[in-house]
Amino acid sequence: MNPVEVVTERARAARSAVVRVSPAPLLVRAGIFGTVLAGLLLAYPVQVLTGRPLAALAVVALLPAIAPRRLWPTFAALVTVGGWLLATEGYDRPIALWRLLAVAVALYLAHSLCALAALLPYDAVVDPELVVRWLSRAGGVLLASAALGVLLVEVSGLGADRGFLAATVVGLLGAVALSALLGWLWRRR
Repeated sequence: MNPVEVVTERARAARSAVVRVSPAPLLVRAGIFGTVLAGLLLAYPVQVLTGRPLAALAVVALLPAIAPRRLWPTFAALVTVGGWLLATEGYDRPIALWRLLAVAVALYLAHSLCALAALLPYDAVVDPELVVRWLSRAGGVLLASAALGVLLVEVSGLGADRGFLAATVVGLLGAVALSALLGWLWRRR
């Protein structure tokens, strides 16, 4: 095949793929874009969110929606965390619990939606119940995590000097218990 035929064939294949796109995978990818963009907007300071930086953040949010199987979801999460660090350390924004929980929710939802989108081909016919069950499971995890996080923040403020130690010990015990549970589930499989 000559180069013109190769390009023509690839253009036909791309057109065929675009025509076959179904709504459910497209909505999941739109959800990825929305949650990543929301996390970025919550993480970065307002002073940075003008002009070109805002366009760059929109591109960062678009990349995991386009290619959820590649490194872009991790890249977007790292850019979000970098924005949080920039806001708290560089612009001295106080750490607010609601903002921290909102950024964590956006990061987890983006991660979960990327996992779902990685499993769904563009032309998949998907039962809406599958997406609802996936999102309700993610919502349960988020609700339990937020409740535990708020509880740990409250426990950390109980003792004057020992509050952070108590929260650290409880967090370490939770991490050990979770690791043990995951190891047990892995061996059981």
